[in-house]
This record gives sequence, C-alpha cells and structure tokens, in this order.
Amino acid sequence: MQAHEIDYQIFGEEMQYVEIELDPQEIVIAEAGSFMMMDNNIQMQTIFGDGSKQQSGIFDKLLSAGKRVLTGESMFMTAFINQHHGKGKVSFASPYPGKILPIDLTEFQGKFICQKSSFLCAAKGVSVGIEFSKKIGRGLFGGEGFIMQKIEGDGMAFVHSGGTLAKKELKAGEILKVDTGCIVGFTKDVDYDIEFIGGIKNSVFGGEGLFYATLRGPGTVYVQSLPFSRLADRIIASAPRAGGESRGEGSILGGLGNLLDGDNRF
Repeated sequence: MQAHEIDYQIFGEEMQYVEIELDPQEIVIAEAGSFMMMDNNIQMQTIFGDGSKQQSGIFDKLLSAGKRVLTGESMFMTAFINQHHGKGKVSFASPYPGKILPIDLTEFQGKFICQKSSFLCAAKGVSVGIEFSKKIGRGLFGGEGFIMQKIEGDGMAFVHSGGTLAKKELKAGEILKVDTGCIVGFTKDVDYDIEFIGGIKNSVFGGEGLFYATLRGPGTVYVQSLPFSRLADRIIASAPRAGGESRGEGSILGGLGNLLDGDNRF
C-alpha cells in the first residue's frame, strides 16, 4: 500500500468524532480546525498541500496547495505522527451535527468524489484534490459549482455530512434525483448532472429551487438529510433582528412570552 494503514473507531450519534489509532511512525492528515484530542506521544506538523507528495518538487507542492484553494480550503493541512515506540491515538470531530463517513478507497477503485469542505481526515498518502465539472449547466446550477473534491489513493479517508446519512446503491442506468445540496459524495462511475424541475407552479411556488441533481448508476451514492447551508439559513432566519427582536415575537404575549420561556434578556 502507498497510504499508511490506520485503525479507527467512530464515537457518538449526531455529534460524532473519529478516533484514529496510529502504529509507530504512522501519520494521519487532517483538515485545519478538525482536531479534537491526542495522546502525548503524537506530534503535530503543518504541511503544504495534502502531504501525499512530500518528496516531490516545489512545483508539485504548489499545484497541490493551489487545488485546495480552489475548493475553498487552506493551502496547509495538519499531519499527526506517532513518534513513540507504542501505539498512539488522535481524534477529529465533525464541525456540525451529522455523521462521519469512513471511506476505504480500495473498495471504490481508488477514487471518491464528494462535496467541497466535506473532507475531515485521511491516512498519509491519500490525495485530496479537485474534480472539475465538464458540464456548464451542472457547474452553474448544481449547488457545488464547477468544482468538487476528489479523494484518491488506497487508504482510509473520512468525510462528514449533515443530519442523517443515506447510502444508495445504483444499478447500471438507474437514476436517483436528489436536492443539489444533499449530495455528500459518490463513486467515480456515477454520472452526475442537473435537471430542471419543470412546471411553473413547481418552479415559482414549490420552494425547492429550479433544479435537482440526477445521479445515474452504476455506483454508490451518499445523501445527507441536513446540508449545512440549509441549517445556516434556518439559524439566520431565526436570529434576532435589528432592535433585538427575533423572528416569532409577534405573538400576543411578545416579550412576556419569552420571559416565561426562560429568556431573561431585556
């Protein structure tokens, strides 16, 4: 194997974290901000790019880092190495409520395509790059733009999703229609496109947008029930307005109702 072979265990239900067990000199790479805790014998190092080509030249390193910038991520990642003669553990947490999905790339022919910003951590040697959309319609209206993340290699990788995670196995020619924001990822043989919802009432009054994603098999598709963008929209809609009033304060009781509910702000 090119990638380090790591053991892991996932804890929790809706607020999950993954614990990685490293043998001596094994390394796991992680997205900045995902670190939770580690044993004393684990050392942390900041690396340029994803660390899969640490022995390559400066141009390859710049190219790897530049690809990460296009997906909205930092040029740097964090590597955790076990420098002790015994086993060591390091843990990484999902940034919002949902599920952590373990991906054994050897089971997916060495490649998995996922939404931007979903990557959490992976064994050293796994490459985290970009997947360009070759279809203009998909790029403009597909929810993820022209660029998605691709994870390549022969090791373990972990991505996170929002809410509950659904796994769909598609047969050759079978089509699954999904909200564009609910896609977590899919295997490389799945054909991803977008389709117009159709109908004036559906488009204007349906409240589900103008397009949905179509995923054609064969392959495996993972779908999330609560995209972070949807969660953020609900939080923003419920946030206090100018003047301190929050949405839903137009009841008869008004501020008195909030006080009875335990809200002691004045």
